[in-house]
Amino acid sequence: MRGVVMYSAGDVRVEDRDDPRIIEPTDAIIRLTATCVCGSDLWPYRGVEPADHQVMGHEYVGVVEEIGADVKNVKVGDFVVGSFVISDNTCEICRAGFQSKCVHAEFVAQIGTQAEKARIPYADGTLVATPGHPGPELIPSLLAASDVLGTGWFAAVAAQAGPGKTVAVVGDGAVGLMAVLAAKQLGADRIIAMSRHPERQALARYYGATDIVEERGDAGVAKIKELTNGLGAHSVVEAVGTQESFMQAVGATRGGGHLGYVGVNYDVTIPGIELFFAGIHTLGGPAPVRRFLPDLIDLIWRREIDPGRVFDLTLPLEEAAEAYRAMDERRATKVLLTL
Repeated sequence: MRGVVMYSAGDVRVEDRDDPRIIEPTDAIIRLTATCVCGSDLWPYRGVEPADHQVMGHEYVGVVEEIGADVKNVKVGDFVVGSFVISDNTCEICRAGFQSKCVHAEFVAQIGTQAEKARIPYADGTLVATPGHPGPELIPSLLAASDVLGTGWFAAVAAQAGPGKTVAVVGDGAVGLMAVLAAKQLGADRIIAMSRHPERQALARYYGATDIVEERGDAGVAKIKELTNGLGAHSVVEAVGTQESFMQAVGATRGGGHLGYVGVNYDVTIPGIELFFAGIHTLGGPAPVRRFLPDLIDLIWRREIDPGRVFDLTLPLEEAAEAYRAMDERRATKVLLTL
């Protein structure tokens, strides 16, 4: 099969790889219908994370081709959406709604789904079948559910977005935009999107943003407070993962408010005294996408949400190197790869 391999920072190639095979009785083999490049894939691309002939990709939808003897919840021929973290969905931590911290958790990035096929361990706990085979118009939205939609949704839930709340979203990438969508669906009264990019601002407004703030850092915090009678937002989502964005999110959260953080952060140092005196609730980390997948698939299937609009460039898998360049250079918010 063909698959993406990152030889080193900035060096992305599509090459022949061995077809996956069933190893454990809980495995499933899927033939991917679509995959994509994630903002977190840019960390190794930019040299922040090591990359040495690393298989790439953790977002995926496709058709089940083969299942292990113990797989019961999905069958050959099912169209499935999978979380970017493997989970059995039965352990105590999974049952508490944190499947991304399952006792069998494994990041799908180690398997690599920017490829024609993939082996998914613990298929019963990781994959969710759709009601039928979707039309092509639904593929982008279902693919978004595999990570960025579920991650943005978790961030909004962690921030306790809901009726009567003002929500501020720090970050205008795919996850931040999905957090705007989630906050709207959860009933937030006001949604402030922090963005400097006109095309992303327009998409944020489409998904439900009521206000746009272009300022960053301390100026961004001041603007949020100006818009909230000096109090700050009830709910803040941090969807970037830099020092500036995280501290901006902390500062924008009102006393007693909730901060949901899902930006993969490297070298972020939070001064303990600032967090102490902020007096806020915090919850975040790798999103338990599997918790939300059934409901998200249902919303997509009934055409109540359209997260697929977050993909603003579509390329064939063979042009994966260009997909990475486009996202790295911010010429694209998120790139869908067709197979």
